Amino acid sequence: MNAVAVEGVWKFYGDYPALRDVQLQAEAGSSLALIGRNGAGKTTLLRAIAGFSSPGKGKILIMGKEPRDTDTRRLVGFIGHGISVYDELSAFENLALFGRLYGLPDPRAAAMHWLERTGLERVHDGLVREFSRGMRQRLAVARAFLHNPSVLLLDEPFTALDDRAIAVLQTLLRDARAEGKTIIMSTHQLREALELSSHVALLSRGQVAFHGPCTAEMIADPGLVYARYGEG
Repeated sequence: MNAVAVEGVWKFYGDYPALRDVQLQAEAGSSLALIGRNGAGKTTLLRAIAGFSSPGKGKILIMGKEPRDTDTRRLVGFIGHGISVYDELSAFENLALFGRLYGLPDPRAAAMHWLERTGLERVHDGLVREFSRGMRQRLAVARAFLHNPSVLLLDEPFTALDDRAIAVLQTLLRDARAEGKTIIMSTHQLREALELSSHVALLSRGQVAFHGPCTAEMIADPGLVYARYGEG
């Protein structure tokens, strides 16, 4: 079963087609590395899958449902370029609030669990506005995993992370893959992404230039997909 299906999707900004007839699938339990040069359309595609924007043409389904469906939103965890937490609340208050919004049975217990998983339990009462960037990033990771989503969408998740946050995220993604969750990750950090991935898709000028299994050859030479499919 496809956890995520992108069917003939176009996305226009004015007259410019940022996405051009994109066909892409991610099977349940797979981990897809979405790669491509700057401007290839990776962020546009991920935001459309997450339901933050609507395609001009085509259809996107998550577990067979529209991305903006209320039930679908509970299935998805998203990490993007913004931290997306409240500065005037503590770390614990942030996660407990989001836990209530997701309808978790025990938001406070979930909040403490994910503060521990991301190494923030000792500062759980600290105001986020007083956190370092690395601590804020780990809190954003905790927020994305908080409601035990079936599908994780990550837009350049390793960019600008400190070493501690990178290690935390890599561990969580390995655990998520072992648990059978579906991961789609846009990144320029090829080696890190490929080591975590079962499949690779290369976007070029808004189109899918390659989509297939991630092989040992690709992991050994992360630039191989670019070189072989005209992006080298």
